Amino acid sequence: MKNFIFIAAGLLLAIAASAQHKVVADKIVGIVGDKVILQSDINNAILDMQRQGEQLPPDAECLIMEQQLTIKALVMQSEKDSVMVDDAEIEALLDNQIRGFIGAYGSKEALEEIAGRTVYQIKEDFRQNFKERKLMEKMRNKIVENVKITPQEVKAYYDNIPKDSLAYIESEIEIGEIVLYPKASRELEKLAMDDLADFKSQVESGKAKFEALAALYTDDPGSKNNGGQYAINRTEKNWDPAFINHAFRLKEGQVSPVFKSKFGYHIIQMVSRAGDDAIVRHILLIPKVTDTEIQEAVNKLDTVRSQLIAGTISFGEAVAKYSEDDNSKFTGGMKQGARGSFLTIDQLDKDMAIQLEKMKVGEYSHPKSFTDERGKKAVRIAYLKSRTEPHRENLKDDYDRVAQRALEIKKHGVLEKWFTDKIPSYYLLIDGDYGQCGALQNWLQYAAKAGN
Repeated sequence: MKNFIFIAAGLLLAIAASAQHKVVADKIVGIVGDKVILQSDINNAILDMQRQGEQLPPDAECLIMEQQLTIKALVMQSEKDSVMVDDAEIEALLDNQIRGFIGAYGSKEALEEIAGRTVYQIKEDFRQNFKERKLMEKMRNKIVENVKITPQEVKAYYDNIPKDSLAYIESEIEIGEIVLYPKASRELEKLAMDDLADFKSQVESGKAKFEALAALYTDDPGSKNNGGQYAINRTEKNWDPAFINHAFRLKEGQVSPVFKSKFGYHIIQMVSRAGDDAIVRHILLIPKVTDTEIQEAVNKLDTVRSQLIAGTISFGEAVAKYSEDDNSKFTGGMKQGARGSFLTIDQLDKDMAIQLEKMKVGEYSHPKSFTDERGKKAVRIAYLKSRTEPHRENLKDDYDRVAQRALEIKKHGVLEKWFTDKIPSYYLLIDGDYGQCGALQNWLQYAAKAGN
């Protein structure tokens, strides 16, 4: 059962395979209590791994059977312990999955044609799978929720790692920024608006296709290569409110008036819509800023830098007062990665990495212009809060990293013991084709007893 703590990572089967998983040739290959595992569940999971480009281990069927048995056992226990999953939560997960499929295939109609199912039917095909995995996740968390680890246990775990097996840790930094976006002149803003109004006219008169204009002219790098297209949902908070409001006023095929968002100026075309979900195309034009506007922003941040160096304002206060980067509100201006505010150099954009080379810990950089990931010109000050040297993993510098790993191993042990105690209490059947699976030996010994 060594793999079962990772089973939540690989979610879903392919649409067409899932829609047809109860075929005539299917058979039951496992049972845990009243929960059934079909051969098609195993086959579809393997197909899904192949579609995602994963390399299959030689015993892939055995490992997937182990995962399925684990899921069923945890779901069984969740029902006994009255662990609940909110239907609205499952519906939201299903909606998000459907949006992903629609985005991949281009439209709701294309998705339904490829799947041979309506969107409603596809959601129903996936519903039980989603619910079981969410119940499994909640039950697992319940089992290990009180597992803690002491400093003595962390040290004991660390001391047992062979010294030549200790990880080599790259240099990590904590770096913050204060960002200003120079405002384009009114003349250049009007030019962008006039260009978009012309694009709208061309589309409505039939002189040009919206997607062709988007591919040629949009300033949005995220949609330029697919004709400006996005799958959106009215309830998602990561979309600009102005964008959502204008999109959902449109009928299919209709083009919006020119409007402004925090990214620049847009027009939107509604491709298709189903309730709160929609496929749209858009063209974004970001009015160009001149050297004059950039220099004004540099001068403003020069003044802020002087205040920071003099200590008349803290970095956090300066971020709150001056920074125009939306993410700054939640991070105090510190850039974030997988380990919170600790980043490696390769996680920084090229301009920031170059700036960092000449900085010492505690220093504030001179204001420098750059182009952000959305293609907008900006000016920023960087603040280097900390920097670690490359080193072998040790408790002094890497305690949190080591402790988290040790805690996961301890949780794994608690789960192993839980399974050892619980498996004998379940009715368990495993098809003879899986009788030689080494990964299933703990299950097979109880399945044999259950069959007596």
